[in-house]
Amino acid sequence: MSEQKQDFYQKLRKKVVNWAESKEGAKNKWSKYIIWAPDLFYLLWKLSTDPHVPHGERTKLLAVLAYFISPIDLIPEAFLGPVGFTDDIVLAAMVLNGIVNKTDPEIVRRHWPGDEDVLNVIKNILGVADRMVGQKIWQKLQQKIK
Repeated sequence: MSEQKQDFYQKLRKKVVNWAESKEGAKNKWSKYIIWAPDLFYLLWKLSTDPHVPHGERTKLLAVLAYFISPIDLIPEAFLGPVGFTDDIVLAAMVLNGIVNKTDPEIVRRHWPGDEDVLNVIKNILGVADRMVGQKIWQKLQQKIK
């Protein structure tokens, strides 16, 4: 991982963990999903450089990474803090689900730094995605990956 991406990952991890351990994070019904944001970012990066992932899918991964890093997105972190990562998480899960369906799931598992099975993480996020980000944003995110 490039130093810039590694720094972003470490900063994001620290920010999300601190928030999740705060009163605000403990009360937020999406915190158990938001806590996966740093690991999803890491996974996106690793898969985007893996030659076993089809080129078209790697392009999507890079686009999601850019969305993750960008301060301008549908639910901005600058105004909402870690809650603003909900759209990034949902978009990541959508693209990762496509990769799992087009390649060997073990490729995705190999790069996952989290404790839970990544396939369950993706499934859990997609199961609540429309409620997490709202129907209108859910539809916009679906359009982004077509």
